[in-house]
Amino acid sequence: MGNRALLTFLLCFLSTNLIPSAFAIWLTLPASGTKCVSEEIQNNVVVLADYVVVANDHSHDPTIAVKVTSPYGNNLHHRENTTHGNFAFTTQEAGNYLACFWVDGHNQGGGEVSVNLDWKIGIAAKDWDSVAKKEKIEGVELELRKLEGAVEAIHENLLYLKGREAEMRIVSEKTNARVAWFSIMSLGICIGVSALQLWHLKRFFQKKKLI
Repeated sequence: MGNRALLTFLLCFLSTNLIPSAFAIWLTLPASGTKCVSEEIQNNVVVLADYVVVANDHSHDPTIAVKVTSPYGNNLHHRENTTHGNFAFTTQEAGNYLACFWVDGHNQGGGEVSVNLDWKIGIAAKDWDSVAKKEKIEGVELELRKLEGAVEAIHENLLYLKGREAEMRIVSEKTNARVAWFSIMSLGICIGVSALQLWHLKRFFQKKKLI
């Protein structure tokens, strides 16, 4: 019993503190305009999400439009005139994935609309009940499998962050090199202009026979 509690604690700690794997938020959509939620996700990660409209005024059911796009602008999910739905995909690109919501033209009330969004990423999107039934595991063994999945997700996330850090370092080094060359060129131009001005003034004074 103590081992199971320890494994559960480790799993919860890893999932909540080291892996941004799931979140549920409320969005209040204005009558006109768009609200978006973005999440930076690495490549080859499973994403699941459910959304539902919560009517503030029960006299009518407002509808919304939803669009989910990848970092390169590819359309992953698009629905209009809906009150609820879900989307699921496996990321093919690393970067910010964007989910945008807005009230469509069928909202006769004309007021704000509340939307509940439940977004799951990576290990949080895995159906552990199905895994347990398929592989006939339970208890401590199932917790160990979850812990193993959390560790793998952390390892992949660290590799992704390491790669991003290397890319940013390369960009920073290139920027610093360009700034250094620009400074050298600016200094050279200033020296050249100063020398030209001295030469021009010297000729001017010589013509006037002042020197």
